[in-house]
Amino acid sequence: QVQLVESGGGLVQAGGSLTLSCAASGSILSIDRMGWYRQAPGKQRELVAGITFGGSTNYADSVKGRFTISRDNAKNTVYLQMNSQKPEDTAIYYCNAVMKQYGARYYRDYWGQGTQVTVSS
Repeated sequence: QVQLVESGGGLVQAGGSLTLSCAASGSILSIDRMGWYRQAPGKQRELVAGITFGGSTNYADSVKGRFTISRDNAKNTVYLQMNSQKPEDTAIYYCNAVMKQYGARYYRDYWGQGTQVTVSS
C-alpha cells in the first residue's frame, strides 16, 4: 500500500502565507515527479506546481513569483510554500506523485486526500 498524506491547509488572510506538506509512505521503490494541484468550487482541477526528482520545477502562471515548490527526497516529502496569497487561491489542494511500488512494473499516479486552503479578503 502507498499513500500520500497532506497537511498545512487552513484559513489565511489575503497577503498571508501558508506551507503545505505531503509525505508519501508505504512500499515505495521510487518517486519520479511530485506536484500540487488545486480545485476551486465549480472549476476543474489545475496544476499549481510540479517538481522532478532532480529538482526541476514548473508553475502555473497565476502563482509564479508567489509560490515555491520543493521536495526532500530522503523523506519522500514535497512542500508548497504559498506567499502573498489572494482570495482566488482558495481551493482544495491535492498532492500528486508518480511512484513505483516494490514489485510493480510501471510508475503510476497517486493522489492525496486534499487539504482546504481558504484566503479571506
